[in-house]
Amino acid sequence: MSDTHVSEYPKLGFYIDAQWITSRDRTHNVINPATGETLGELPLATTADLDQALETAERGFRAWRRTPAAARAQVLRGAAEILRQRVDVISRNATREEGKTLSEARSETLACADLFDFYAEEAKRVYGRVLVRPAGLRSLVMKEPVGPVAAFAPWNFPVANPGRKLGAPIAAGCSVILKPAEEAPASAMAVVQALIDAGCPPDVVQLVFGSPDEVSRHLLASPVIRKLSFTGSTAVGKHLLRLAAETVKLTTMELGGHAPVIIFEDCDFEKTVSTLAAAKVRNAGQVCVSPTRFYIHEGIYDRFINAFAKQIAKTRVGDGLAADIQMGPMANARRPAAISELISDAVSHGARLRIGGEAIEGRGYFWQPTLLTDVPVDSRIMNEEPFGPIVAAAPFATFDEVVEQSNRLPFGLASFAFTENARQANLIGEAIEAGMVGINTTLLGAADAPFGGVKQSGHGSEDGPEGLAACLVTKTIHQV
Repeated sequence: MSDTHVSEYPKLGFYIDAQWITSRDRTHNVINPATGETLGELPLATTADLDQALETAERGFRAWRRTPAAARAQVLRGAAEILRQRVDVISRNATREEGKTLSEARSETLACADLFDFYAEEAKRVYGRVLVRPAGLRSLVMKEPVGPVAAFAPWNFPVANPGRKLGAPIAAGCSVILKPAEEAPASAMAVVQALIDAGCPPDVVQLVFGSPDEVSRHLLASPVIRKLSFTGSTAVGKHLLRLAAETVKLTTMELGGHAPVIIFEDCDFEKTVSTLAAAKVRNAGQVCVSPTRFYIHEGIYDRFINAFAKQIAKTRVGDGLAADIQMGPMANARRPAAISELISDAVSHGARLRIGGEAIEGRGYFWQPTLLTDVPVDSRIMNEEPFGPIVAAAPFATFDEVVEQSNRLPFGLASFAFTENARQANLIGEAIEAGMVGINTTLLGAADAPFGGVKQSGHGSEDGPEGLAACLVTKTIHQV
């Protein structure tokens, strides 16, 4: 794997105990979603491979937890610099296997490097405290790494998601067994390779691929694993939580969302239209915080719909590797079929298909940016996350009404509001039930800001000091 950063598309494999394993009887075909062509065959780990990964992670944790914070920081800083040096090839392969535009993949890779840099500094800031006691007594509160982490990352951010799963645990002194999505393996391989090349001990990070259910059941049944970190759907998250409960593991869960967008009458109209149009087609809408349910004040509803329809109609859709493309394909063959069902259901309930709504003919899994208007509250798309380039719009009249609609679902990952009234911005920020709220912006991710949801969108945070704290446990020592 030493040539991962120079090869056009690498030979695929997984990494256990200092070895890249590139051959197994069971394999998964990795498909380019822009062409439908096979990029490579990914070997899938066996039960014996997983046992070896567990043994290695346990050994790695015992040594890594005693490694000075400065040394852990040096590894993360080195990996960050390597990612920046290899950004062109890493981002190209991310686009080929996931579909997003090359500019998006490049920004994602650089963001992963920034996250590693942030946690290189946070590694030095694990503080405890000394409690006030009478003479002769001492009580200490200590923060220690939780232990080996089983981390599961989805396909939609094939570089950043693995980076999130690795940065904080490594900084805290944990070992990690990472299982990314089989659809986009080369991106995760590149992140792991950067850490290895930066001097990360080979028993600290293990990378496995396989049947998601088999891998999760096997890893989470093991007492070696002390923490579960998962990003994905609420349904799968609930299943993993049940598995983790059997051995009472610490959990960080970033689950599904269905982000409401509240557009008040006093918004900066042109800026709001352009901001939301760009955000909606980002990664073809396959973003956990993608703005989806548009609640537009009735006073500007028709005007906004007309302007937004014109804006997204201009979206240049195509292979993400091509120049000037604004939206690539859906990541896999499952997504167009799922989106088609949601659109049909909405129209059958009385929604109006204003623009888009169909697959784009030709190779690949391309879909038209789609706008549904006057969408009834009982349609599936108002209740299920579409994970695609679809907007479901409806008018609202009052502040209380739109808050009720925004908070109606059991999800609470991200929400957005657009208003130029400072008091209204304060009120809506407080009223919305979500882990993250964007006011006059759709940019929510930053290395130093916690990222996570509430309600059935999960618990715990990644990124920021909170992400490091989630990899630590508390120990109190009383001494006479």
